This record gives sequence, C-alpha cells and structure tokens, in this order.
Amino acid sequence: MSALSLVTAVFMSVGALAGCARTVGDENSAITEDTRPLVLTTFTVLADMARNVAGEHLLIESITKVGAEIHGYEPTPGDLRTAEQAELILDNGLGLEAWFEKFIERVPAPHAVVSDGVEPVYIRADAYAGKSNPHAWMSPKVAEVYVDNIASAFEDLDPLHAADYRANAESYKAQLRKVGDRLRADLDTLPPNERAVVSCEGAFSYLARDFDLQEAYLWPVNAEQEGTPKQVVATIDFVRDNDVPAVFCESTVSDKAQRQVAEDTGARFGGTLFVDSLSEEGGPVPTYLDLLTYDARTITDALLGTRR
Repeated sequence: MSALSLVTAVFMSVGALAGCARTVGDENSAITEDTRPLVLTTFTVLADMARNVAGEHLLIESITKVGAEIHGYEPTPGDLRTAEQAELILDNGLGLEAWFEKFIERVPAPHAVVSDGVEPVYIRADAYAGKSNPHAWMSPKVAEVYVDNIASAFEDLDPLHAADYRANAESYKAQLRKVGDRLRADLDTLPPNERAVVSCEGAFSYLARDFDLQEAYLWPVNAEQEGTPKQVVATIDFVRDNDVPAVFCESTVSDKAQRQVAEDTGARFGGTLFVDSLSEEGGPVPTYLDLLTYDARTITDALLGTRR
C-alpha cells in the first residue's frame, strides 16, 4: 500500500466519525424537534467543517443538497422557512454564492463569512478577470482560516461553550495539516511537468499556489459549465506544451469538453474530482477530509499513471 493510500484509509475512518452531509430538506422535523441552536451553511463542505468545530453543542445543516451546483443555486421556499429558525448562517464569500445576498436579506439570522482573512487568488481570464477565485477551501492550508472563523462565530453565538469550540478547531486543524503534509510529500515525487492540475473548473488555484503546482482549466467558475471552443483550444495547447499526462473534471458538471481535451492531446482522463459538494454518506467523499484525501489520491495516481 502506498503512503497516500495509507493516509486515505486513516482519514476515511476519521470521516466516519465526523458525520454525513445532511441538508435542510432532509430532516425538517428533526430540525424542529432538536433544541440546540440551528446553524445553516450554504453548502455541504462548510457544513462538515462546522460540525467538526461544533461538536455536540449546535445543530448544523446545509442549505444546498449533496451534488448541488452551488454558484447558481436557487433557494426554495422551504429553504427560507428553515432559515427563519436559524440563529446563524455561514457562507463562503469571495463571490461563490451568487444567490446568497438576496437570500440573507429575507431572513433575520446573522451570517458570518468563513473566508474572511484569506489572501485571495485573482482570476486572470475571461469575463471573471480581476475577481477573486472563490474556491479557497480546496487548499488545506487556507482551510485553517475557515476553521478559525467558524470557531469565532460559534464563540460569539454560544459563549458558554467557547472553550470547546476552540479546542475542537485546534484538533481539526491538526488533521488538516496531516492531509497537507501527506499531499506535499506525494506531489514532491512528481517530475516538474506532471506537477499540474488541469480541470474543468478553476477550482484548484489555492491548492496550486500553496503546493507549487501549475494550473489550467476550461472555465473559471461553474456558472458557465460548458467549454467554449476558445477555452478548449487553450487547454489543449497547455496540455501539449507542458506534456501534462492527465486531465480531470469535477463531480457537479459534464466532463464532455475535458474528455475532448484528453482525446486531442493523448492525455489520460484522470477521473472525477470533488469540489463544491460532498457525496452521500456511502460515497467516496462523505466528509471534507475525505474530499481532500480523495482528490489528492486521484490527482497523483493519474499523473503518475498508477490508477488503482
């Protein structure tokens, strides 16, 4: 078993303890019956982070469901009814949730932006040029900022359990560091041309910055979800010019255009990566730690040509 496979097994067991990606539409009766303060998050990744910090003291639910495309989500009347019961809502910020500004205007709960303090990576191409890339959680280093912001929001909401929230946050950040250390060790085995992530969405900019990777993508954010001829050609040129051995796509969009890139360049289609959503409990990434570990394994295995 490789080192990365070993760490995957370890964090799968951690994920089992952390809980699954429950959403607000799943158990409204349970929300009503639970006496703990209700905290909502805009998507499932944030919900899992928040549960690790909250422990037993808060009820955490995600507004969007597993597999939802977060950028252009359209809240339902049920989402608004549930939000009226919430005492806090956590959102990513950085322009990720295009729908959230109008949503929060219609509910009384305060909200906290979990990306506050993150040094942004700016998009350089297309209509999004100059805007912040919103996918900061995809770097385990940056995720520590998220965890600290979540803990601070919970301390303000529930000062009685502030020490527990801070202790949970420190424990969770230690797990994130282990994932990051293992990822760096495995990436360091790759030759320079293979230290590249070519994806459908530009979701790996923070990972690329923090772990010394090249990055290319078809479109900057999934609000587009379809590669234009210009984008496809540019990606093909990058793969050919850098002799990149594998390309990838994300779970919430079609991989058709990226498979065309693979066919035209001779690169492998390396597999599906998870970014904007966790999987169901029995799927490959029921927790955020699983998501980071699964994506790292998928990327390094495909680039090295050691698909398992």
